[in-house]
Amino acid sequence: MAETSSAAVPSARALLKERDYLAFWVSRWTGSFAAQIQSVAMGWQMYAIARATRSVQESAFLVGMIGLAAFIPVFLLALPAGETADRHDRKKVLLFCFTGEIATVLTLAIATWQGWASVPLLLLVGFLFGTARAFFAPANTALGPMLVPRALLPRAIAWNSLAWQTASIIGPAAGGLLVAKSPTYAYFTTFGLYLVAALATFLIRKNTQPDVSPGSRWTLMKEGLAYVWNQKIVFGAISLDLFAVLLGGATALLPVFARDILHVGAPGFGILRAGPAIGATAVALLLAARPIHRKAGLFMFGGVAVFGLATCVFALAHLIWPSRALWLSVVALAVLGGADMLSVYVRQTLVQLVTPDPMRGRVAAVSSVFIGASNELGEFESGVVARFLGPVGAALFGGVGALIVTGVWAGLFPALRKADRLE
Repeated sequence: MAETSSAAVPSARALLKERDYLAFWVSRWTGSFAAQIQSVAMGWQMYAIARATRSVQESAFLVGMIGLAAFIPVFLLALPAGETADRHDRKKVLLFCFTGEIATVLTLAIATWQGWASVPLLLLVGFLFGTARAFFAPANTALGPMLVPRALLPRAIAWNSLAWQTASIIGPAAGGLLVAKSPTYAYFTTFGLYLVAALATFLIRKNTQPDVSPGSRWTLMKEGLAYVWNQKIVFGAISLDLFAVLLGGATALLPVFARDILHVGAPGFGILRAGPAIGATAVALLLAARPIHRKAGLFMFGGVAVFGLATCVFALAHLIWPSRALWLSVVALAVLGGADMLSVYVRQTLVQLVTPDPMRGRVAAVSSVFIGASNELGEFESGVVARFLGPVGAALFGGVGALIVTGVWAGLFPALRKADRLE
């Protein structure tokens, strides 16, 4: 990484003086923490309910169905959600979304407490949660740059990622411990965290109403699509993330690996879930202290390639080193997470620096579809492949696929590969 230029990127101390950004950061951290615990609890509970009457492959498929249920509304509502973030007060949009998330997790908490949680209910909650996230993602992405000077944006993006990744370390581990006692505890904890996130968002005092571009809703949505398509660096970056993570979504299979391959139970599941975030946090801390300034495209492609290799190692860890399979798996997941963090940082910085503020919501909405496809639809893909190849075959298939995508995209988008400066 190039040396940080103090003239180009102000110090972290300058970022700490931005009061509204600090409230935004707290909201992002607590909301991410809550989402991680909820994800762990829903995945584990779905697998536990399904495994009581179904095979390993069928149960893994149903775990993946949660991802599909969450992705469908993200896909269907992406364009209206982006237009909403560019037309309405972004803080108010986030508060509305937090209200929806609070309602979904409270429903799960009560259902689990009373003993009537079921596969259909978990899928329904996944769909409703995805609906809230469809509007949350573009508004959240577009709000952050409004709260800091442009010179602080690369550092703020690194700290935004750090919030997500540190929450992703603590969240899965805490979720595993809570689920080991009862999913009810996990859901009520998530409920409290969402309340804190909503309060932190409410405390933001800056004007968060974007300058609205003229035109009808349909015109604004078409402008967003056209911008992403014509900006090849933007399109190449977000589509690379889509296909690489779509194929390499091994984390969706962690309940299966924890219970039936590594045999480590719910506590081990929490450790495995924390693995990617451990590596991602280490890289995020490094990027927060020393942001990338040169050879951005090469860093991004290198990150995706290492992501694919680490996924392959994770898939085969129990064969490579049977006596230490858990820890080798955690190391592979940590490398996977660090590589993903590097590519995500470059992608987000490139996209946000080149996108004008009045269009950030719409571009973020398109990006959220790609991210949602890579995450939620990636979980579905992993479940489907696991149905036919088994969990190990599905993870290996994904890792090899991510490597192939890296090579293909490097050839299809030479401008992205040659992207240099992040300033």
